[in-house]
Amino acid sequence: MSEHVTPEAAEQLVDDVSTLCAEQIVIERRAAAPDTERLKALKEQLAACAADREALQDAGPKEVAEIAARYAARARELGGP
Repeated sequence: MSEHVTPEAAEQLVDDVSTLCAEQIVIERRAAAPDTERLKALKEQLAACAADREALQDAGPKEVAEIAARYAARARELGGP
């Protein structure tokens, strides 16, 4: 991800990961034997999404790019685009 990413694009990546985490939480909860550690990790990621979405409000270009890169990678890990 280049350092020339808009805050809106970074926020969209955060929102995408938040959606993917929420979907994974539902799937895990519905599993015959839910993995409590995975649920905990997904909930922590969801909380991190909220914190990073808030951080984007005052972030400079470098921080915006870092957040965008981090969330693009997380989206791929969670099976997103």
